[in-house]
Amino acid sequence: MAVEVLLPKIGLTMQEGTIDEWLVPAGAAVAEGDALLRLATDKVDVDVEAEAGGLFHPVVPAGVTVPTGALIGWLLAEGEQPPDPAGTPTPAGSGAAAGASPPALDGTDAGVAPAVPSANGTDTGVAPAVPSVNGTGGRLLSSPNARRVATAADVELTAVRGTGPGGRIVSEDVEEFLAALPGDLGTPVPPGGTSSSPLVRKLAKERGIDLSEVNGTGPGGRIRRSDLDAVTAAPPRRDTAPPLRGTAPRPGDVVPLTGMRGTIARRMHASLQEMAQLTHGYEVRMDAVVSLRDRLKEEWADSDLPVPSLNDFLLKAAALALREHPLLNATVREDGIHLLDGFHLGFAVAVPGGLMVPVIEDAVDLPLPEMARRSRDLAQAAREGRISPAQLEGATFTVTSLGGYGVDFFTPVINPGNVAILGVGRLRDGVEWADDRPLRTRVLTLSLTFDHRAVDGAPAAEYLRTVGDLLSRPLRLLV
Repeated sequence: MAVEVLLPKIGLTMQEGTIDEWLVPAGAAVAEGDALLRLATDKVDVDVEAEAGGLFHPVVPAGVTVPTGALIGWLLAEGEQPPDPAGTPTPAGSGAAAGASPPALDGTDAGVAPAVPSANGTDTGVAPAVPSVNGTGGRLLSSPNARRVATAADVELTAVRGTGPGGRIVSEDVEEFLAALPGDLGTPVPPGGTSSSPLVRKLAKERGIDLSEVNGTGPGGRIRRSDLDAVTAAPPRRDTAPPLRGTAPRPGDVVPLTGMRGTIARRMHASLQEMAQLTHGYEVRMDAVVSLRDRLKEEWADSDLPVPSLNDFLLKAAALALREHPLLNATVREDGIHLLDGFHLGFAVAVPGGLMVPVIEDAVDLPLPEMARRSRDLAQAAREGRISPAQLEGATFTVTSLGGYGVDFFTPVINPGNVAILGVGRLRDGVEWADDRPLRTRVLTLSLTFDHRAVDGAPAAEYLRTVGDLLSRPLRLLV
C-alpha cells in the first residue's frame, strides 16, 4: 500500500520548508527511520527520516519550497506504481513494467546503477559489486553525512568499504577512500598546496580557513574534515572579532530571499510594520564585572566550572531584571498585553546566511556557571548546524551583541512575539571625574528597543537602570 511522504511541521512556528537535498535516489528501498531528505527551514536545517519502509518515489524536485503538510513523495510496495493525482495507486504493470523502479525526476532511469570509474580513471562499464551488508531491499547501508560527502566528492558509495556498525558506511570511510585515490579524483592540488579532498576545500572556504595553515593528520599529511573542525573549535584571539563563516557576497551577486534569509527579511519587515518601536541607549559600568571575571579565571582554573563571558553576565542581568519589570517579558495580542509566566532568554548567534536565536529556558533560575555552559553549547550547536528546532523556540525576551565587532550603539529589531530586545555594545574605556581628577572606567552601551504599544519610555528606562545596578554588584549574578 502506498504511503504518503508529507513535509513535516518541525516547530510550532514553521509554515514552509525547502527540500535542500534528497538523501536517497528515486526507486531506492528505505526502511523506517532512514534519512530521506535534508530540510531547510526558517530556523535550522535538519534530516527528515522515513516514517515507514518502501520504495521511494519523490514528487517534487530538490530546491523547491512547499508548505508544511504538502505531499512530497511516496513509499511504495514492490511492483506498486505511484498513485494518480486522485490518490488511487496505479496497478502493477500499468503504464510501466511490473516491479520497475520509478523514474528519477530528471527523466533518467533510477533503477539502473551507473558505471563507476576505477581509481586510474578508466570506465569499467559495469556497476561494482555491492558489499554484502545491505539494508531493506538490498539497499547499501550508509549514513546521511556519508552520502553528502560522497556526493560532494563525486564518489559512488558502492566502491567504499564501510567500517561503521554492521558495515555501515560513515563519512570517515568516504574520506579514507578519497585519500587512497591518486590525484583527488582528477582534481589537482593547488600549486604549493596541501593534499585535501574537494569537500575539505569547500568547507575550508565556507569557514574562512587557510588550508596552508592547517596541519593534516591523514595519510601523507592529507587534510581531513576533522582537522578543519579542530581549527574551527580553537578559541578566537581576544583582539579580533569572531569571523562570520560563509563565502562573502561579491559585486554583481544576487542573494535570493529564500530559506533563512527570506524568513529573516519577512519577519523583520513585519516587526517594523506591526510595532511602534523605540530605542533607548544606556551606558553601564563594567569595572566590577571585569574584575570578578578575572578572579574567576584564576580561582576556577583547575575546576570544571566554565568561566562566564561578559555576555553571560549580561544575559543573567537581563533575565533577573525582567523579574522586576515583567512588562518587558510579554507579548501583544488582539485582546491586550499578555505578561508571560516563564523567563526564557533568546540570544542572537551569527551563522552563515543570517542569525539564529537559541533559547535558554528559565534563565532566571540558572546559576551563572550553568547559564554560561548552556549559552556556549547552544551557540556552538547553532554554528555547526546541530541545533534542533525546539532549541530555537519560546524566547520571551532576546539579547543580541555586536560588541565583538567594535559597535558601540545600534538599533536592534524586536523578535516578533516579544515586546523588547536588548542590544549590547563593545567594552570600552570611559572617564569618571572624582575630585576634579579623571578616573579610567570600563563601560559599554546597552540598546533597548521596545514596543511602545506595550511599554512606555519610563518603564523601559527603569529596566535599563536595574540591569546596570545588577552589573555594578555582579556577585549577585553568580547564583
